[in-house]
Amino acid sequence: MKVNAVQHQSLADTVARQLETMIFEGTLQAGERLPAERLLAAQFGVSRPSLREAIKKLVARGLLVSRQGGGNFVSAQLGSVFSDPLLQLLEGQVGAQQDLLEFRHTLEGACAYYAAQRATDADREQLQTAFDALQDCYARSGDSSREEEGHADARFHLAIAEASHNAVLLHTIRGLFELLKRNVTTNIGGLYALRDETRQMLMKQHRELFEAIIGRKAEEARQRSNLHIDYVQAVLAEGQQEARRQARSRRRSSLERDGG
Repeated sequence: MKVNAVQHQSLADTVARQLETMIFEGTLQAGERLPAERLLAAQFGVSRPSLREAIKKLVARGLLVSRQGGGNFVSAQLGSVFSDPLLQLLEGQVGAQQDLLEFRHTLEGACAYYAAQRATDADREQLQTAFDALQDCYARSGDSSREEEGHADARFHLAIAEASHNAVLLHTIRGLFELLKRNVTTNIGGLYALRDETRQMLMKQHRELFEAIIGRKAEEARQRSNLHIDYVQAVLAEGQQEARRQARSRRRSSLERDGG
């Protein structure tokens, strides 16, 4: 009988695989600096030469970047799910706002669903911290800037993605974070200008979403997330319709003056 020889993994291969898993699951984030070699080797229980060999393997694969005298970093490119030029292009297109909201509808609904099912105690603590920061912005109302509120809002949704324990969803949300933050900030300004009750509605929607996730009500969490995006879409669409009506009125007035 012919059998294949058992392949023994070296310590370096084992460490490389563990680091790879930490990057994949989001424990190590794009652009993040790894702990000093001495500390990291001690954490893994291996020698520094074995650790260096593992790092070299991941550098060769483009997952890590070594900087002479500066340490080792997770490749920043891993956070570029969407390239900077594409993000700028999306921001500059009139229809992109609606497209992004539709994308968020699908993505964030799934994140909320899985977060309700899978969130650990540590995840729920992070969610609580992010939720409290957002509520603090709401409570301070005019004292908090739209940018600050937009960042807190986006960070809350990122915490939900982290709690979903779905690496693809998480990396996608992280890759879109800056665009998401700017989109939320822009939406907030438009929403507040259109409806007086918007702040109270957003507070209510985020609280209901948070409570559904903490309560492990997966389907309700998805529905709450979808209803939140539906509300934003509806109010912004209402604002766009009003802007078009105002533009038509201005054009008619201009024609009447020129004709009179």
